Amino acid sequence: MKTFLKSEKIFISFLSILNTTGKEGVKIIYTLTMNPAIDMNIATQGLKPRLVNRTLSTLYTPNGKGINITRVLRHFGVESAVLGFFGGFSGRYIVESLREEGAVVHDIPADDITRINIFLNDGDQEYKLVNDGARVSPQSQDRLLELLESLEDLKFLTINGSLPPGVDESFYDRILEICRRRQTQVVLDISSRRLPQLLRYQPLLIKPNDEEVLHIWGRRLENRGDVESVMDLLHSQGARNVLLTLGDKGMLFSDGKGIWYCDAPKVRLVSSACAGDASLAAFLSEWLTSGDVERAMKKASATGGNVAESAGLGDLKKVPAYMQSLSVRKVR
Repeated sequence: MKTFLKSEKIFISFLSILNTTGKEGVKIIYTLTMNPAIDMNIATQGLKPRLVNRTLSTLYTPNGKGINITRVLRHFGVESAVLGFFGGFSGRYIVESLREEGAVVHDIPADDITRINIFLNDGDQEYKLVNDGARVSPQSQDRLLELLESLEDLKFLTINGSLPPGVDESFYDRILEICRRRQTQVVLDISSRRLPQLLRYQPLLIKPNDEEVLHIWGRRLENRGDVESVMDLLHSQGARNVLLTLGDKGMLFSDGKGIWYCDAPKVRLVSSACAGDASLAAFLSEWLTSGDVERAMKKASATGGNVAESAGLGDLKKVPAYMQSLSVRKVR
């Protein structure tokens, strides 16, 4: 994307965020992952057909977009709990791993074995092998809805990732109706083609990337005018705030009045599997607590870059240094 216009330093106070969201503080953020996975990150030195290819390293991590968000939120000191469907030995591994880290997990049974996805880096290219996921019965879906009705502290909920087999797209509406009735603030990070229709529930924040904008709305982002047009469209459909990620080209944030751009750190890609989720979590950890948009964007971009150069989430140790190298500009 072309370089955006130079502009002034921006700060939005916590009071203005309070006025926008109507909240009184963040105690816990629930994350919903309906199609979790174990991510198997493999590194090799080249990849040859019909031969035994020895691996340099293999890392297994509990995964799913909401799960990643919970883990990164907790890393940055914001309490978060996981909701999701889990089945078989792989589902047990995810739940047990998260609980060993100290996270609260509300696990609902899936009918099949939770999927295992493979991310292979041959030293030059990354290959992604992603499965459909475990089937979820109508009974388990109803149990999730009952859980959402019963959680007394359900003030913030992120809905993330894909739907598993057995779950219809209309299930989003059933969840969002509960959230609307309970006045739960919702963050949507899904790739559903129904996302434009779901924006009528006025989510607090959505986080599309440039590929999803093209896939769902049919809009290419090639210049500043394209960005402004897309942001205006998303707000007109109901999104209250938009965090638009562009991979190694940075990210943009819009609150319906202003638009801000943050660049990205230059890193060597190891695996992009968790980078977007970690970026969103880092943004929320700052935006929902301090209200500082500039710092939230820098933290998000730095975290996404640090994760992209790691297998899994990595250790996030380079985030403070990367934040120092980034800049935020108001582009409208």
